[in-house]
Amino acid sequence: MALKNLFISIILVFIGTTLSFAQADSLRVADGTITSAIENQLPVDRIESYRADFGKLFCFTRIIGAQKDTEVTHVWYYQDAELARVTLPVRSSDWRTYSSKRFLPQWAGQWRVVILDGGGNEIAAIPFMLE
Repeated sequence: MALKNLFISIILVFIGTTLSFAQADSLRVADGTITSAIENQLPVDRIESYRADFGKLFCFTRIIGAQKDTEVTHVWYYQDAELARVTLPVRSSDWRTYSSKRFLPQWAGQWRVVILDGGGNEIAAIPFMLE
C-alpha cells in the first residue's frame, strides 16, 4: 500500500511539473515596445532611439497565452548592467501591461528590456538607444 501511494505521489508531481512547463511554454509577448507614454492602456508611439535627457520611458507588453494568473518581469538593462526589475501580474490570456524607468542624461547608450515569464525564462527582449 505504501509503495502504491508513493507511486501515485510521483505521478502527481510529474503531471504538475509538466503542466507548469506547458504554462511557461505558452506565454508569449504578442506586442512589445518602448514608448514615451501610455494612454488608454496603449503606447502612444514606438521608439527605437530617444534623447537621454527625456526623463522617463515606458516598456509596453501585450502578453498572450496565459492559462491562469501568472506574472512577467521587465528587466531594464543599460549596456550589460541591470538597473531595474519590475514584476507585473498577468491575469488573462490576453493581457496588456507596462513598466517605466526614469533616465539620467549621462545614461546615453544602448538599452534593452528583457521580458521574463513567471519561471524566469526570457520570452522577449526590446532594444533601444538613448542619445
